[in-house]
Amino acid sequence: MPKLMALVDTKVMPNVDFQRMTASAVGPAWRQATPAQKARLQEEFKTLLVRTYAGAVSQVIDMVLTIKPLRSAPEDTEVLVRSEVKGTGDPVQLDYRLAKTPGQGYGWRIYNLNVMGIWLVDNYRSQFAQTINAKGIDGLIDALAERNKANAKKD
Repeated sequence: MPKLMALVDTKVMPNVDFQRMTASAVGPAWRQATPAQKARLQEEFKTLLVRTYAGAVSQVIDMVLTIKPLRSAPEDTEVLVRSEVKGTGDPVQLDYRLAKTPGQGYGWRIYNLNVMGIWLVDNYRSQFAQTINAKGIDGLIDALAERNKANAKKD
């Protein structure tokens, strides 16, 4: 899995807006976090997402990704890209929310991902809120770091 994680990290993750994704997953507590805490949260959340996405991709064998028609206007700054993964079992819904980001000629970056009806950031937001309420921002950082270490040992 390390090779697959490296591939996901270099090919997929540059197209993800980690600051927006992490801030949204952390929720209101993000505003009270220090710059150092925000950096650690983004780092640990990215590690978790890379491993999660790589694990999902590792299950893809002889599957076809079909992108559904995009409904958007040229002036839109956010879009929903709907897709479906078909393989040997039932088709899997895979949708991406993208936002136009300023910078080098405007690019589109993913800020949320829907797998089979579950929005990733929304799912993590409820988990993170419980940890933040019990242990604060540093507790969430520690919990993410421990989870990432435990997942790394499984490889």
